[in-house]
Amino acid sequence: MKKYHLHLISDSTGGTLNSVVKACLAQFDSVQAEQNFWPLVRTQKQLLTAIEGIRKNPGLVLYTLVDEGLEKALAKHCETMGLRGISILHPVIQLMSGFFGQESRAEPGLQHQLNEEYFARMDAVDYALHHDDGLKNDRDLAHADVILVGVSRTSKTPTCVYLANRGVKAANVPYVPGIPFPEKVLDLKKPMFVGLTAAPERLIDIRRNRLAQLGEIRETDYLDAERVQDEVKQARRFYSKQGWPVIDVTRRSIEETAAEILALLDEHRSQPKETA
Repeated sequence: MKKYHLHLISDSTGGTLNSVVKACLAQFDSVQAEQNFWPLVRTQKQLLTAIEGIRKNPGLVLYTLVDEGLEKALAKHCETMGLRGISILHPVIQLMSGFFGQESRAEPGLQHQLNEEYFARMDAVDYALHHDDGLKNDRDLAHADVILVGVSRTSKTPTCVYLANRGVKAANVPYVPGIPFPEKVLDLKKPMFVGLTAAPERLIDIRRNRLAQLGEIRETDYLDAERVQDEVKQARRFYSKQGWPVIDVTRRSIEETAAEILALLDEHRSQPKETA
């Protein structure tokens, strides 16, 4: 299989560029792409280091450089080497500049400034980590934006962490058949509750893999098909009784699940609040 070199050059952390490239690569089957990453390129000297790397392994050049001088220098070198290159940000910035009627600030890394939004995200991450199991730690659950409920291995924890990185305070409370769900949690007014579910066979696969990682190989009730199926049915009946929205995570990525929760949260926040 032919190997293709991709050179990703950014004047910041490269998170935006990496996300775009990852999303685009997912659309191509059987392509072996080696990504050469050049972050925090903010001077001509740093740019020349990246260009030398491109020269050694020619390939497609993708970049997010807001400094016009660096961008033009890189474009010129690509042209000299006969390579294709494209700015991921420039077309969008140009379009916005015309629409807003003003020039951009052309300052790298502005999206990572230590502003109020940044600290809100960090606070949300800390909250998610300290409320990973609402049955064990129900302190401050009233401050949550979202509470995810689900049986074991329905992606509650990773979804909470992902939401936290979007500034949403998310906690999770496991649904355990045979154990009454805490009434004081059900009485909470501020948080939006979302029930997570998944196909029993999918849950069994995930649970078996998890147990294998822990060195546990014997079969247990935790993996029994009938018991897991009953868990899922009981949980769904419980969600329905509470009137909560339900998301089936069987074929959803964490990002897709979180996107639906964010949409539900926007709707939830727009509704009139109950008064005491």
